[in-house]
Amino acid sequence: MRTPIILGLLASAGIAISCKPAHQGASGKSLEVVAPAGSLEAVPPDEAVATDKIAKIIADQLKKDHPAGVRPVKRDAHAKHHGCVKADFHVNENLDPALAVGAFKPGSDYKAWIRYSNGSGKDQPDSTGDGRGMAIKLTGVPGDKILEGERDATTQDFLMINHPEFFVRNAADYVEFSSKSSDGNPFTFFINLNPLNWRLHELNIARTIQGKKVGNPLKSQYWSMTPYLLGQNAVKFSAKPCAVGDDAPGADHNYLRAAMKKTLASGSACFEFMVQRQGDKAKMPVEDPTMAWDAAAAPFEKVATITIPKQTFDSKEQMDFCENISMTPWHSLPEHRPLGGIGRVRKTVYVAISKLRHDMNGVTKSEPTGDETF
Repeated sequence: MRTPIILGLLASAGIAISCKPAHQGASGKSLEVVAPAGSLEAVPPDEAVATDKIAKIIADQLKKDHPAGVRPVKRDAHAKHHGCVKADFHVNENLDPALAVGAFKPGSDYKAWIRYSNGSGKDQPDSTGDGRGMAIKLTGVPGDKILEGERDATTQDFLMINHPEFFVRNAADYVEFSSKSSDGNPFTFFINLNPLNWRLHELNIARTIQGKKVGNPLKSQYWSMTPYLLGQNAVKFSAKPCAVGDDAPGADHNYLRAAMKKTLASGSACFEFMVQRQGDKAKMPVEDPTMAWDAAAAPFEKVATITIPKQTFDSKEQMDFCENISMTPWHSLPEHRPLGGIGRVRKTVYVAISKLRHDMNGVTKSEPTGDETF
């Protein structure tokens, strides 16, 4: 288990989102602290330092894994994709006004690209237990976006995996896990010589994620794990397949891609895109993604339907497109910005690693329009 692999599982109107320089970090660069979203977040004073350490560990590992001549440079997490498929994202016409925020304008239709992947940072067999990712990029989304250099982009990203909880609470814990992993002893993050410092809850989550085996990415449910802003409220996202039941897991190295191809060769697939509003803040915290929000106390509410039409998606050109596309939860309208410590860490880390990977591959990063043909 490596730190870069695990990061992949990681994964406002009237509210300030600008970032302000804080101090010099280990990399020698001026660090930035993400401004908290009103009363929803509580940013620890040492979070910027922790974030800088995490980004450096991952960048160093990426360079180590991809010395000169080893190309393309793969993602540090979710490195193996099963394919990117075209989709339509239709927002409900009769949406609760409290949910009709940002991209969720009632009746809106967006063309989208969806990238399905394994969570690992290496190209391992699909039969190996692992988290699975579903990253959605809407196109044709108006409004200024958060990230500098991408203000005028007309895309909006939503990232999810097939488990509702993450196994690291905050940036400080993540630094400790990163350090243990870089030393080759990640298990000691969970279990060490002092029982008072054991993290059994987190260990159970990590084991559950890494033990997951699915039969078809188009028939699995996905969750955001961490919270996001919806206007001025905290929510979590989920995408639930319309079809009931999954296919049986296979044994082939790429059986998940084969399962997707079989499904989309004969018909379409669909998902319900849902949000879960935060209820009791003590039981549904923003700053602790190891705690799942109780769906009985705060039910998921459908805001849109995702339709993936019949198609082929595995041409070399489209697979290369899927390799080069960049997905980050901070490629977003302010109304949908990530919340919580792990979400704030991802702002710095995802942007830095995406830039490094594209630079090393000699590929210019660009946003799709939804009209691409291959």
